[in-house]
Amino acid sequence: MLGTVLIIDDEEKLRSLMKRIITLEGYNVLETGTLKAAQKLLEKEEIDVILCDVKLPDGSGVDFSRTIKEKYPSLEVILLTAYGNIPDGVQAIKNGAFDYLTKGDDNNRIIPLLNRAFEKVQLQKRIDKLEQQVGKKYSFDSILGSSRVIKEAIEQAKKVAPADTTVLLLGETGTGKEVFAQAIHNNSKRVGKPFVALNCSAFSRELLESELFGYKAGAFTNAVRDKKGLIEEANNGTIFLDEIGELPLDLQSKLLRVLETSEFIKIGDTKPTKVNVRIITATNRDLKEETVKGQFREDLYYRLNVFAIVLPPLRERKKDIPVLTEYFVGFFSAKINQKKLSVSDAFIEKLQLHEWKGNVRELKNVLERAVIMAGTEELTVAHLPFELQVNDKPVHTLSAFDLASVEKLHIIRVLHHTKNNKTEAAKLLNIGLATLYRKIEEYQIG
Repeated sequence: MLGTVLIIDDEEKLRSLMKRIITLEGYNVLETGTLKAAQKLLEKEEIDVILCDVKLPDGSGVDFSRTIKEKYPSLEVILLTAYGNIPDGVQAIKNGAFDYLTKGDDNNRIIPLLNRAFEKVQLQKRIDKLEQQVGKKYSFDSILGSSRVIKEAIEQAKKVAPADTTVLLLGETGTGKEVFAQAIHNNSKRVGKPFVALNCSAFSRELLESELFGYKAGAFTNAVRDKKGLIEEANNGTIFLDEIGELPLDLQSKLLRVLETSEFIKIGDTKPTKVNVRIITATNRDLKEETVKGQFREDLYYRLNVFAIVLPPLRERKKDIPVLTEYFVGFFSAKINQKKLSVSDAFIEKLQLHEWKGNVRELKNVLERAVIMAGTEELTVAHLPFELQVNDKPVHTLSAFDLASVEKLHIIRVLHHTKNNKTEAAKLLNIGLATLYRKIEEYQIG
């Protein structure tokens, strides 16, 4: 069956005739003579298209079409009238009806119109499904892991998401900063509005200014028409600026103006452009140290650092490797249309011994290669790159006489004093937050 059509008409003979015609086209057809009975059917059945008479014993089909579209937005309504009443037709379209037909005169139009309405329903269903998949992909539930450090980062992100404040994501390359930025956006009041991402290290200074702020026609050679910058494209939504530490100083001042006044001036323009945009930034640098070196504006740093979240490297959350492995193995198995592979214990052990300098991104690449290489139903050590196969690196233990041991002990005491509040601990230790996290990782402080 193509789909389900509901006919609402108090003329029984006409209903029966239309049912026979539409059934022959491959549709499942239900019928009723009143709006009340139709509402009961809608509660029980999954209906795609309604063919509804304008004048019924218990109400108007024109008014009913508005009620239906409010309650079932993806369902389409085609109205039937005994007379070509133009005002009724106009009102029906305003109320959300797909179209209207005159009984008797438009019989040849019924099936083509029904087919177009059904195609629209199917398209909307696909869009809804894709939106659900995208929403799931970029929800906090999609961030896998049960380790304390990743759960702490997720909880912080959940708290700041609805606040509409600026967020600074700190962490090494490959830790999932864009995934976090998308999840924050999708759990904010800006959900459904644009989410625009830009890697500041991917462009030259001139191109970066054009990409971010746009330009007016004639601003320079080849500027033949006005161009919107990504900040303007993200209006009413969120812009995510990755590798913000790579932003040149003169562009830092333009970004600061956006944060302070919600406006900027395009290249070649004389008047400001107003925007309403949330800014989320990310870096693997210690921006506090960059301000000391004069390579990052201190005033911009404080505007970006309203709410900082540190994303832990994979080597700090190795207990999450099994669940990440299960997910990626399933994903890549499906991608190449094969049954999901099992994973040997030795395979997982080798993964947990590796340092993962490329973090989750590196793990993902290794697992994609392993799935492609596998010729059996189980992933074994033999499917790993050679450097992982021979990795038996022992855990380094500090001597009690090492200077590093003293530093490690002091950090542990300060963290205990702040009840593991890393931001407060970094302030007391007079170091950057990213520096503190590097030392926690280096000394393997749990």
